[in-house]
Amino acid sequence: MTATTPLPEADDTEAADGSETGTTSRRRAAFHTLEVSEVRRLTAAAIEVTFAVPEDLMGEYDYLPGQYVALRKDLPDEEGNVSEVRRSYSICAEPKPGEIKVAIKRDLGGLFSSWANESLRAGDTMEVMSPSGAFISKHKMTALNDPASIDTTISHNFVAVAAGSGITPVMAIARTVLAANEHVHFDLIYANRAAMDVMFLEELADLKDRYPSRFALHHVLSREQRISPLLSGRLDAEKLTSLLGSVIRTNQIDEWFLCGPFELVQLVRDHLSEQEVSPEKVRYELFTTGRPNRPEGQIGRAVEADDSGENYDIEFRLDGLQGQVKSPLSARETILNAALRVRPDVPFACAGGVCGTCRAKLVTGTVEMEENYALEPEEIEAGYILTCQSHPTSDAVSVNYDA
Repeated sequence: MTATTPLPEADDTEAADGSETGTTSRRRAAFHTLEVSEVRRLTAAAIEVTFAVPEDLMGEYDYLPGQYVALRKDLPDEEGNVSEVRRSYSICAEPKPGEIKVAIKRDLGGLFSSWANESLRAGDTMEVMSPSGAFISKHKMTALNDPASIDTTISHNFVAVAAGSGITPVMAIARTVLAANEHVHFDLIYANRAAMDVMFLEELADLKDRYPSRFALHHVLSREQRISPLLSGRLDAEKLTSLLGSVIRTNQIDEWFLCGPFELVQLVRDHLSEQEVSPEKVRYELFTTGRPNRPEGQIGRAVEADDSGENYDIEFRLDGLQGQVKSPLSARETILNAALRVRPDVPFACAGGVCGTCRAKLVTGTVEMEENYALEPEEIEAGYILTCQSHPTSDAVSVNYDA
């Protein structure tokens, strides 16, 4: 992708879709030290972590259902070398002042997730980023910070398709919209290997008991036989077509929420596209891209500008301050990597083009963006880029993280 300039400044009072929000989905991220108030075991390989938010920081941790936070911790690797590790986790509960809840599932070989599942305890402290993310409903009814504006007279039909830990943001969204409007109907297709792997099993059952006529839960287990063949085995294209043809009426859905690995999310998106569902109705978030390369290659690279050679001139605005850095043409360095060499507080989390934390607005110059799983089409049209995936293609580039 190539973006061009110049572009107008962004209006901070509007969301990406142009609608006003009580809590912006794209505010600048900042880390604060929070205390762990509770660690609850969800499954053998997953925990729910509750962070206590002090009163003076409540405004910083106000959020909309579906958003995420990044956690930052210094941890030793297999060789004992200590370095900073950042991981993003979706908030799994509806907004409640004074706390943030996330679910952390152990990944095979995952440094942070393994440490958290084995060692994290109540009373520990951790650096927690203020909430961010655009995996939120575009319907006004979820703006809990402006309850007077919620329209509770209109019927809405929502569907979520999640797999594994992809349930975490969906839990927050489902709990919120069902409680906010008695005319909401919510279908959830939730894929796991076995019943023992299902996160929030009791909470999902509670939602079903609380809203028996408005919440439909479809567990699909790939390694366990269920009564219905439709809910047994891998959630493939054939099974998805049946579920979204006979069980769920695709043309009657107001909004879709897809969260999980790249393969599943893309499968559902392709199906909805074939059914001519408007992209405006589909919200999605990836937990993995399926790409074999490591996102760490986009950050922390030791690059030195050559004053006698050819360099890109990169300028960026962050927290009202201008920063400048030179990047060698031969290095093919991302804007994020270059900016971090002179400002270690430049925001980022996944560095894989998934979370959108490193989002900035291109002010001058042109870039090539390798991957994008986080920005909406209207954001790209407005000139926003993911700096972890963007390489300069003009002699000089200027971006604004504050926009």
